[in-house]
Amino acid sequence: MFLYLFWAFFILLLAIALFLSWKIAQTDMRRRIIPDAYLFPLLIIGAIITTFFPWVCGIETAVTGMTFGYIMAATVGFIFDRFLSRRNPGADAPIGMGDIKMIAVGGLWMGPMGLATALVLACIFGGAWAYIKHQKFIPFAPFFVMGGILSLITSWFLL
Repeated sequence: MFLYLFWAFFILLLAIALFLSWKIAQTDMRRRIIPDAYLFPLLIIGAIITTFFPWVCGIETAVTGMTFGYIMAATVGFIFDRFLSRRNPGADAPIGMGDIKMIAVGGLWMGPMGLATALVLACIFGGAWAYIKHQKFIPFAPFFVMGGILSLITSWFLL
């Protein structure tokens, strides 16, 4: 009986995480913002899953992925902000704090290797979408969510 409750709780957490990811992608596509109201519950669910249900990676690997994702995304954002502010005063930065926090949460869920896969897939999907739609602005969250889900599925099958 306890085992069924254990797996039911795991599936419930995954369903809530999927809903939160969908809301993040939808909000970023519509309003160009990633609300913390969706990111922080996703962070907590990721911490619970990597601690009690080491599905794709354990907590040590997850914290490493989160740290790597945050530092990498913040560095990229800082570099873009420095170069854009010098060349185009008043231009929006191409990567915002919501994107940086979302990449960190993705690192918690997938670990460093899964995060790298998700980022590559997100860039491919986002670039293809921008090319087809002739867009300069690419909302990163929908493509990162797609890349993250594909990365989790492939990691699950490969492990």
